[in-house]
Amino acid sequence: MIKGIARLATELGVSTATVSRALNGKSDVNGATRTRVLEAASRLGYAANASARSLAKGATNSVGFMVELNSGTTRSDNFFMGVFDGVQDVLGRHDLELVVLPCPTSKDPYAYLQRFVARNAVDAMIISATQRVDPRIELLQQRSIPFVAIGRSTSGTGYSWIDLDFEGVIKAAIDRFVAQGHRRIAITVPLSQINFAYLIRDSYRRTIRRHGLKLDPDLMLVTAWGEEGGYDLGSAVFALKEPPTAVLLMYETMTVGLYRRMRELKKRPGRDLAIIAFRDEPGIGYLSPSVTRFNLSLHELGVAVAEAVLAQMPAYREHYPEGIVQRRWPLQLTVGESDGGAALG
Repeated sequence: MIKGIARLATELGVSTATVSRALNGKSDVNGATRTRVLEAASRLGYAANASARSLAKGATNSVGFMVELNSGTTRSDNFFMGVFDGVQDVLGRHDLELVVLPCPTSKDPYAYLQRFVARNAVDAMIISATQRVDPRIELLQQRSIPFVAIGRSTSGTGYSWIDLDFEGVIKAAIDRFVAQGHRRIAITVPLSQINFAYLIRDSYRRTIRRHGLKLDPDLMLVTAWGEEGGYDLGSAVFALKEPPTAVLLMYETMTVGLYRRMRELKKRPGRDLAIIAFRDEPGIGYLSPSVTRFNLSLHELGVAVAEAVLAQMPAYREHYPEGIVQRRWPLQLTVGESDGGAALG
């Protein structure tokens, strides 16, 4: 490879360092020079040996993305496919590969990650489904592996994370319900040790108290995720002695099951129960009455996650100088008919 670079440098009358930096896409090489180098490389049949370069650097040219297949902690397939798309868009600019590491339900997430860390299988990591106490974060910090977490945790210090703005969603939804006159407002809470379950509880309590409403523990509904969880929720809500008049669903596909159960009970969303869903999802857009829900661009979230992890990797810090990234990702409300207050939108 060195001989190839030397030949190109002689052919073009520039230094070998300039050729090397042009071939590696460095920003300090001007466009005209880069074009000349690439054209000459193509004409002379030169191709950088990526495998040899990786071995020399002790790198794999890949970033791992760990997802858990446990339905109690994982969001929908659509969520991660959208995020993967954005991540790969950014990594592809730098000839980096995205390696998805699906942790089976039967495996302990820490032990699963530890195995890949021991093998030096990837250059950096993206982890999701962060727990309240998550030993994976301390493992990655101890091993000095660049990483970003999708979600916050009480573990570790000074690391990069990007999390959905659960607090902002809860505040906006409850403020909207209160403006419509609701006083018994329920919220669904995941049956899990995942950290956002704690964020949901804490934010709900603060917002209810801020409005001077009674905090009723029966209105924090611990539920299974998915359509069947929504169906069971419908049964539980209308069996209460004092049912809520409004509910915020913190898992979007529950909406389908809740609508189904309400139809069976001769109840109508927006009239007998005001409903706001956490996030849009293919499928709920076809429900009637239309669902009031929060939205975000999964692709843009993936782009932000990838840029955050590259900012932690020494080879890419000059392109992504942000350093430690700690960001709550906003969601936007789309007004439908399910909360009975379309005029407020």
